[in-house]
Amino acid sequence: MKLKTWLASVLLLTIAVLTNTLGAFVGVNIGTDVSDLPSASNIVGILQANQITHARLYDANAHLLQALSNTSIEVIVGVTNEEVLRIGESPSAAAAWINKNVVAYVPSTNITGIAVGSEVLSTIPNVAPVLVPAMNSLHKALVAANLNFRVKVSTPQSMDIIPKPFPPSTATFNSSWNSTIYQLLQFLKNTNSSYMLNAYPYYGYTKGDGIFPIEYALFRPLPSVKQIVDPNTLFHYNSMFDAMVDATYYSIEALNFNNIPIVVTETGWPSFGGANEPDATEENAELYINNMIQRVMNDSGPPSQPNIAINTYIYELFNEDKRNGPVSEKSWGIFYTNGSTVYPLNFGASDLITGNSSGVFCVAKDGADTDKLQSGLSWACGQGGANCAAIQPGQPCYVPNNVKSHASYAYNDYYQRKHSSGGTCDFDGTATITTKDPSKSI
Repeated sequence: MKLKTWLASVLLLTIAVLTNTLGAFVGVNIGTDVSDLPSASNIVGILQANQITHARLYDANAHLLQALSNTSIEVIVGVTNEEVLRIGESPSAAAAWINKNVVAYVPSTNITGIAVGSEVLSTIPNVAPVLVPAMNSLHKALVAANLNFRVKVSTPQSMDIIPKPFPPSTATFNSSWNSTIYQLLQFLKNTNSSYMLNAYPYYGYTKGDGIFPIEYALFRPLPSVKQIVDPNTLFHYNSMFDAMVDATYYSIEALNFNNIPIVVTETGWPSFGGANEPDATEENAELYINNMIQRVMNDSGPPSQPNIAINTYIYELFNEDKRNGPVSEKSWGIFYTNGSTVYPLNFGASDLITGNSSGVFCVAKDGADTDKLQSGLSWACGQGGANCAAIQPGQPCYVPNNVKSHASYAYNDYYQRKHSSGGTCDFDGTATITTKDPSKSI
């Protein structure tokens, strides 16, 4: 094996090991265009009360950064779009920004990332030529402060720069941005930073002219006749969220880069909309957010990268009623400003059970209908929250490669995690309880 290939393999394995060791997380974005915005200390109190361990700020709000000190909450601070041009043109401006907004707060405030701008390529394309220079200057200022290993620099981009995200395997970045994106990916690779992606299945669905069912956008199980399959890889996609992340991985690969992990810096669903926004409902928002949390917390990645968990930040903490745009634009919050939830939430993975001390297993029945098995498998690996990384191609339990074996793995993983909190071994009549360890017969 060539040294370069070996090193790349080691890096990918290291990323996977770190992800599984530390566990995936779900954080939250904190926007401040709110009429009755709580004090910074009260905002941090809401985070702590709900055991939210990661937060992203859209700027470097001094009050919030101070309030976040001594909490251990990991913080991404933001360079605003208005600041990108000045920092990109002036290394001294970058150094001053780092000194004022990072050096002044660490280590008591646990700043671990800097998000440079927000969707710069699709919202302020005229600034694109200085985006990567701005990132380089900020990184160099971190090096000078000996903080470059602690604080990573990246820039959130929208799915709009991937014009055809489905099927994921053929997705590529908009070629007009290739030069800038190549520079961006080279920077991320050189600094061991993540690609920041804003992924919104809400928009993928509402702007999709009915191409995909709403269940696909909400992480809900799909009937066998509606399975979403990439025709080139034959990967099954149980959610639009996974497909968007994979489309981005494939777009990165198309420019000959790999081993750059993706973090989803924004995703969410509005709980209220105008007359022409029928899908912006509290019911849909509750389904999306809770299913997304469960999906992320199973520690697996999308089909093409099953071992790289999808760390994710919810958009957003509060409804930003001062924002311009349609009614839905003001209705993405998951909490009211008094700290109560807009709808029931289940942060974290306290209901997950690891291991099996009972000696009871859940497996697919002999002779079960194949279509029903496939539906059960898709549900278990999606909304059910089973960790199905091990049955992806090239992984330890992929063989034997048949629906019954894969379903048995997924059913049992789901059952071991959920049976103590009411999860059953049924799967539309295709599953059964056994005391024989299925892993011993594979």
